[in-house]
Amino acid sequence: MAEEISFSVSTARGSGPLTLGYERAGGGEPLLLLHGIGHHWQAWRPVLEILAAERDVIAVDLPGFGSSRPLPDGLPYDLPTISAALDAFCRELGVERPHVAGNSLGGLLALELGRLGLVRSVTALSPAGFWSQGERRYAFTTLRAMRLGARSVPPPVIERLSRSTAGRAVLVSSIYARPGRLSPEDTVAGTRALREAAGFHRTLAAGGSVLFTEDVREVPVTIAWGERDRLLLRRQGVRAKRTIPGARLVRLPGCGHVPMNDDPALVARVVLDGSR
Repeated sequence: MAEEISFSVSTARGSGPLTLGYERAGGGEPLLLLHGIGHHWQAWRPVLEILAAERDVIAVDLPGFGSSRPLPDGLPYDLPTISAALDAFCRELGVERPHVAGNSLGGLLALELGRLGLVRSVTALSPAGFWSQGERRYAFTTLRAMRLGARSVPPPVIERLSRSTAGRAVLVSSIYARPGRLSPEDTVAGTRALREAAGFHRTLAAGGSVLFTEDVREVPVTIAWGERDRLLLRRQGVRAKRTIPGARLVRLPGCGHVPMNDDPALVARVVLDGSR
C-alpha cells in the first residue's frame, strides 16, 4: 500500500516542508527507485516484485509528480534541491546510503546522488544529461507534445484508446517500445500522471542547462540504454561511458525509453546486478 511521509528539506536556496508519496516492499539492502519526468512510482511496478525478493525497495514519487506535493515556494527544481530532498526523504525513513536506480530524469538524479556519495551504487536507465543541444531540444519538444496531448485529450477518449494495442501505441509509443504490453489501467494512470504533474514545467525549465560532466568514482555505476529509445537516443550512452569511464554500459535489446515494462526480467536483472 502506497504511503506518504512529511519532512523538512533544507538547501542553500531555502527550506520548507515537503510531503512525498512512495511504495515500499520487500527486504534486504535498501534500493531507491526514481522515475522520469511526468511519470510516477508506478512506472516501476512491472519489476517491483522481482526486486523486492532481494531488496528493501522504496519507489518514490518525485516532488511535484504522482501523489507527491510540489516543492515549497521559492525552491527550484534543480539537481541540488531534488538531491537534498531525496537525501532528507531517506533519512526520514531511517535509510542510510541506499542503492539507487533511476530512469531518465531519475537516472540523472541517481548519478548525482552517486557523485555526492549519498548512495551505495547507481543504476541509471537512459539517464538525462548526456545530450547535445539539438538532442535536448528534440527531447524537450517531444515531452511538451506528450504533455499537451495528455492534457488535451478528454479522459473518456484516453480510456477508450487504452483498450486496444493500437490505441496504447498512440498514447505511449514515444517512451515504450512495446506499448501493447502495457495494461489499459497502467496506460490511463500514466497518462493521468503526465496530465496532472504539477512539477512538469519547472522541472523541464531547470533541465534546460543541465549537462552531466563529472565522473562518479566512489560507487559502482551501471548505465543501461534501450536500443529502441526514441526520446534519448542510445548514442548518448557512449557519451555517458566517456564521462564515467568506470561505469558498466549495458544494452537493453527491444526496449524503449522506459524499459521496465518492455522487458521486466531483463531490467530487474540489470538493477540487481548493479546493486550487488
